[in-house]
Amino acid sequence: MTSPAAHHLVTVWNPRYASDAMEAHLRVLLDYDARATSGTDSYENVYVWWGKVRSSQRQQPMPHLDAIVRLGADAADDTDSQRETHLYLTDYRTLYVANVTAITKSDPRATDAAHVPAYYTSSSLSCDCWFEISDIRLLVRDDLDGVAEELAQLRNVRYHDRPVSLYGGMLELPLLVSRSDGRRFFDAGEQEQLADDKLWARFDAEQGGVGALEAVLREDHFGEAAWHSLDSSARRFIAMAERTLRDHRRDPAADLTPVLVGYAKALEAHTNELLRRALLLAPESARRVKVEGRTRVLPEGLPLSLRQLGFALGGERALSDYLRKTLHEGAWFTGEFPLILDNFATEARNPAAHGEQLSREVVVHWRNRLLGVGSESVLVRLARVAPRK
Repeated sequence: MTSPAAHHLVTVWNPRYASDAMEAHLRVLLDYDARATSGTDSYENVYVWWGKVRSSQRQQPMPHLDAIVRLGADAADDTDSQRETHLYLTDYRTLYVANVTAITKSDPRATDAAHVPAYYTSSSLSCDCWFEISDIRLLVRDDLDGVAEELAQLRNVRYHDRPVSLYGGMLELPLLVSRSDGRRFFDAGEQEQLADDKLWARFDAEQGGVGALEAVLREDHFGEAAWHSLDSSARRFIAMAERTLRDHRRDPAADLTPVLVGYAKALEAHTNELLRRALLLAPESARRVKVEGRTRVLPEGLPLSLRQLGFALGGERALSDYLRKTLHEGAWFTGEFPLILDNFATEARNPAAHGEQLSREVVVHWRNRLLGVGSESVLVRLARVAPRK
């Protein structure tokens, strides 16, 4: 079974160096992605360099620089992409995760300047090290509490493995961290299923900001505990779906089908990630499922579609038995929930995937059921499903 990368990194970007530091990196990355997509450049050139700027106030060398560079060597050696090395990037109100493919102390401006945002040179910035980044994914937008909650899932390796804290814990950046759940953010199958096989950086750019709406959903609909129990990708898709509905619900001619596409992706994102975590230590008998005539071994065989998830959860005896015993709310997750998934896929997800425009009544019915308008929320119930300690 694949073992996740042991360590990752967390750092803060300083708007003092560039008011649009993140946007500057995304522009370089997306420009090369556009060239590769059009056939005028290679996909091997789709990357950008992020520099760890050396503070003019620091007189001593970075104490853990060698450990950071070694982590970069591990990332570069992972030629089959079975592990991920993350660089979590935040300005305290927004959080991104970047896929690191190499780390070096050598300044790429001397040999690869086109992949370095111009402000490093125009501002005469000196850097301790540089991170080669192949993709950047948005996790939290404009939500201080959301950033704090997301980072708290990480453990500060050089500070007794305590949870990362925004308040007093952002010292000796970048932090060397671990995460016990082994979460992958750049899995090719997930990217194809949820991001339409695009770079996450491009997919996020096309969706626009929904940070304020995420805060409203957390505070007024789900509550703190349920909202933060959902996978970060699921939260984003719920917010994007709700934005579409709220922007167009008064327009009788508007096609609301994308609302249920967003909710479907939220269900797929969270359920696949929940299964991945739940099955890491499961016996092989529970991990083997037959999907459309072919046997898959989970969690390596993830992600599954909604209909495939419903069939596996409700129809694979060994898997269902294991999940009922090891998950809180396991009986609901393997009993009622697969029926919900199957009905939702039949009535909404599959027709939408084949280009059918769903009636407003179908959209509102399923949106209300999933969100919990006038009934118990399927998503809140799903958020309570978790591995037993």
